[in-house]
Amino acid sequence: MSMTRAELQDAAHKAFDPADLVPDAAKSWGLIAEMGWLMMAVPEELGGLGLGVEAAGVTHMALGRALVPGPAIAQMLVITALTAADGLPERDDLLTQAMGGAVMTASLAGYSVAGGLTCVPDADRASHVLVIEDRRIALMPVDAQTLTARATWDKTRRLFDIAIDASATGFTLAEGDAATALAERLQAQRLFALSGDSLGGADAILRLTIEYLETRRQFDRPLAMFQALKHRVADMKTWLAAAEALFWARGNDPAVTLAEMGALKAHTTTVYRTIAEEAVQLHGGIGLTMEHHCHLFLKRALLNCALGGDADQWEEMAGRQALAQATA
Repeated sequence: MSMTRAELQDAAHKAFDPADLVPDAAKSWGLIAEMGWLMMAVPEELGGLGLGVEAAGVTHMALGRALVPGPAIAQMLVITALTAADGLPERDDLLTQAMGGAVMTASLAGYSVAGGLTCVPDADRASHVLVIEDRRIALMPVDAQTLTARATWDKTRRLFDIAIDASATGFTLAEGDAATALAERLQAQRLFALSGDSLGGADAILRLTIEYLETRRQFDRPLAMFQALKHRVADMKTWLAAAEALFWARGNDPAVTLAEMGALKAHTTTVYRTIAEEAVQLHGGIGLTMEHHCHLFLKRALLNCALGGDADQWEEMAGRQALAQATA
């Protein structure tokens, strides 16, 4: 199957209108599964659409643009892990279930806490959770684990901590060197997905801010006519355009390293946070109210900054990689 990025973006926009922020979680999840978004990057020989990274990038941007709730990023991590589990007899059945919308989740934090996982979306609705250990990746049943809801400032996501029961029987997807390679691949995918979500959200809140400046009047003329505000908006559009170009360049680069993908995530989440903070200011007094949509985007931006490793971690890794290459 072949679709252009523009065709994918048009379909995504029709599915989730950015004007309808934080749509119903259950309906959204059903629509995501019905449209085949969970199978977009899965090879056709495994029952997927074989559309690759471009489709995944468009999907995550669309979900971030409308602040769609649900475990889409986590589900896609599980699906990727299942596609790599060639030796698992139950692989095809589990993969079919996951692509069809049966919730299987994974941590968005990218690391484990003592004896468990943290920041696992919608774990209370999931049948299985992906557990990445040293030299082993497994799919464990959620009903055998202990769940604790995690309070966050971002109300568009429901996150849980999971205490893993080591005696629970699960499905081993990879072991040894194969597990190490797959873990790095999943980590890069998580970073790419969070980057896409951040760019979609940044684009949406910037558009809403521009609309507000065009309609809000001061001294009998629209705020959009004030030169100082024009310059601030122009700066934000420049930051966003550059970040989007980097996003697609990294996504389409088969040789991209984990450090480079981490630097992408650090940059896109910083751009998102900065644009969301600017949007609060440019909306004036109404932007300071907690019920306003500015706060929905700002809180999601701040959580994206923290998930999967913060900017300090990834910028240090990217810097060390660049220094090693320069001195090699």
